[in-house]
Amino acid sequence: MKNDKEKFKNDFKKRLYCFTLKLIEFIDKLLNDNVSKKIGDQLLRSGTSVIANYIEGQAASSKKNFINFFHISLKSANETKLWLALLRDSKRVRNDQAGWFPDKVNETANIFASSLLTMKGRK
Repeated sequence: MKNDKEKFKNDFKKRLYCFTLKLIEFIDKLLNDNVSKKIGDQLLRSGTSVIANYIEGQAASSKKNFINFFHISLKSANETKLWLALLRDSKRVRNDQAGWFPDKVNETANIFASSLLTMKGRK
């Protein structure tokens, strides 16, 4: 059981890392207009915050601290969804350019939300 848990944690961390790398590449290719730059900056902050807080949480000093980092990662994932939607809906990127980002960030947010419910004993 512990090996399965460790494998999931390692796989999840790899998925977050790959997502972040692809997000950086995506942001780097955004239009060079003022709005795209500003939204891109916000997207970079929120998108990289997901993995940064997850990693930070792994070294948390208490369960409460650990849960707090998961909350921050979840909030960052939700914020990332907003910036991606704004880029798409303001026609700064086409749906095919945003690719799999919306699905992946939804999936990531769901994993954090489910984990938080489990940690708080509500599942």
